[in-house]
This record gives sequence, structure tokens and C-alpha cells, in this order.
Amino acid sequence: MKDLTPKKSELAPIEIASRDEISALQLERMKWSVRHAYDNVPMYRKRFDEHGVHPDDLKSLKDLAKFPFTVKTDLRDNYPFGLFAVPREQIMRLHASSGTTGKATVVGYTKKDIDIFADMVARSLRAAGVRPGEMVHNAYGYGLFTGGLGAHYGIERLGATVVPVSGGMTARQVTLINDFKPEAIMVTPSYMLNILEQFHKEGLDPRASSLQVGIFGAEPWTNAMRQEIEQAFDMHAVDIYGLSEIMGPGVASECVETKDGLHIWEDHFYPEIINPETGEPVEDGEMGELVFTTLTKEGMPMIRYRTRDLSRLLPGTARSMRRMEKITGRTDDMIILRGVNVFPTQIEEQILAIKELSAHFQIELYRSGRMDAMRVHVEATRDAADDASREVAAKTLAKSIKDLVGVSADVVVGSPDTIARSQGKAIRVVDNRPAER
Repeated sequence: MKDLTPKKSELAPIEIASRDEISALQLERMKWSVRHAYDNVPMYRKRFDEHGVHPDDLKSLKDLAKFPFTVKTDLRDNYPFGLFAVPREQIMRLHASSGTTGKATVVGYTKKDIDIFADMVARSLRAAGVRPGEMVHNAYGYGLFTGGLGAHYGIERLGATVVPVSGGMTARQVTLINDFKPEAIMVTPSYMLNILEQFHKEGLDPRASSLQVGIFGAEPWTNAMRQEIEQAFDMHAVDIYGLSEIMGPGVASECVETKDGLHIWEDHFYPEIINPETGEPVEDGEMGELVFTTLTKEGMPMIRYRTRDLSRLLPGTARSMRRMEKITGRTDDMIILRGVNVFPTQIEEQILAIKELSAHFQIELYRSGRMDAMRVHVEATRDAADDASREVAAKTLAKSIKDLVGVSADVVVGSPDTIARSQGKAIRVVDNRPAER
């Protein structure tokens, strides 16, 4: 793989500033953001008053813990524009996520917000090793999802060439990669596996492609999947993190020279890790739920937003800003099976360790008598599709899962191409248990 490490002269000064400088800037901006939310968003004024806190109480970064959390239901309860802190006419763009339980969650951006969004994605791309003038194949979905347009504006802000292909039509994706010869691709990791399959179907060598780096986000993925993609394409695979409520992609990014966690762009987003059960902050280095406060967002400030993502905060390495460990699960993705916590990424790691199995899988939850049960649907590789190989692989995977998480799982190893392919974010868990009455 090519060395894509950015030169120090290419970095923004704040990326390599001292921790004291970063903390001072954070406190200044946090005071503004908390005041902006209190003065302009009725929900925040009411919530702060009910908790007996006021923006004037924020005198140090640690004082943020006095303030109440914001959660996803707050966005739905204030649908569509109740959390905007500026008149609707000053909102330049709206994004929204589809609501699985009813109303969508809507976010809005001012012109300044859009500029910062583009800057942060550009900074993330540069950290990933992309340079001005290079070409980026953007296979994130366009539309109300923040991924496509968020990446698009960031690519342009960097000074790179964007190919706005969006998701789907996998054969066309491969054609464009081969014909246009982009240096980078932005896409969900599960869909990158679809693109890899298409290369193989067409008899093309992915290692001979022009791709030097893939920037993958929008869903948890493991280091085992990183290794598979890097080996398959002979390119770097780096993680980018974001969520619509805070901004979109570009809240944090891995640096290509270290790939040791995602540096949070702390000049715009203040991170905390809390105990998900008690809500109390934990020390850096401890695992817990990731919480963000926006520091510069005008249109829709977020104060102590609970992401449900599980991670921990670590010191900076390639940059001065703190890192968050790669997201491997969410509190709302966690499967509680007979009292044991199981995450889809744990299953994925076991699958990727078995060379006879492809990376495509789905977990089915069902009821066996009075007990909850788990069935893992996975498929064999083309070289191990015979009945005997599939039976051995199923037994190996079942034992690995039992050894890792302590619960038994049924494993069904199907023929190649039997697992539904993702056109964006993968659906890893299907819950077929009867609804509780």
C-alpha cells in the first residue's frame, strides 16, 4: 500500500495544538453553545430550568456534567422544527432519518453550519490521505441521509474531484471505478463487500484497481473486516464517524498513518463517555456510551446528546485531539440473549476468522419454547460450498460463538449469494420473536 501520510504543513494548526489551547477554545465555544440553546430553543430552556441549571453555571468543561442529556426522542417529540435555534428562513438545508417507530428525526443547518460540515469532511479526507486534485468515488446514498451530500461537499471543499454515484447498481460502480480510476472511495463497509464481489464476478483483480484508500462509515465494522478489505484491494481502509443529530459524517476520523482510533475534531464537538446505566461520566479510557455537545452549531445545537454508541476516549496520537475507539456496538443494537449481552460485531469477527465463510451474515432472533434463541445465517465461499465443508464451517462457527459469548447459537451455512446484500447500511439483526403482550 502506498504511504499516504499527510505532511505536517497540510494540517490545520488546531489539529496539532496543545491540549491547553484546545481546552480553552472548547470552553469558550461551549459557553456560547449552551447559551445559544437556552436562549433560542424552548425545550432547552424548560429542561435546564427543571434541572436547576443555567448557562452561567458553566465555568469549566467539567461543569457540563451538571446539564441534562438530549436523546433521540426529543427530536421526535419536537418534530419537525421545534429544536431549531434560528428562524426557519435561516436554515439552508434539511436532512432527516427515516423513523422506524413513527416520525423521522429532522436536522437543520445554517450557511455557517454547512461550511463547517464541509470543512470537517475535508479535514477527515485529508487525514485519510486524500489530496486536492485526486478523485473520490462517493457511493454514500444521496437524499435526506446526511452521508451522500455531506461527503460530496467535503470532497469539493478539499479540492478533490467528486464522482456522485450514490448507492446501488453495483455493476455500474465497478465500471466507473475501472474507467474513471479514482484514488479514493467513500462507502459503507458492507456495501464495499458487494463491490468486491462484483469485481470477482467480472473476473477483475481488485488489487489492480486505482483505489488507494477507502473511507468507510455509517455502520460499525471490525478490524477483521478492515484487514479483509485492505488485502483484497491492496488499499488503506479507514473509519469515519458521524451522526445526523451532531452533524453527519466527519465528526471524527481515523488518520491513515496510525489507524488506531478516530480523532474527534474537538474544536467543534465535545465528547464525553458515560455509564449507560447511571448516566454518570466515566474517566478517559473506560468503556461506555458516547455523548456529544456541539460547540459551533447554529441551526440546531445539541447539548449532551446520547448517541447510544459504545466507545472509550483515548489520548491523541497522530493529532493532539483525543481519539474515540472504533465503534463496535450500540446500546440499542445489543442483543440480550438469556441474560448475556451480544453484539453483531462479535459475531462478525468470528465469521471472518473462518476462511470457508464469506463476510455476509444475518442474525435471526426467535422463540424456542419459552426461551429466546439466536440463529446465525451465513454463506460459504465458492471454494467451500460442498455439503461437507459447510457442515464443518457451521460447527466451527457455533463453537466459536459459544466460546466467546457463552450462549449457543444455531448456525445455518447457505450456498454463496444466499444472504441478502446491502445497498447501504446492512441489516444485521432480524427479530422474529413474538411481541410481548
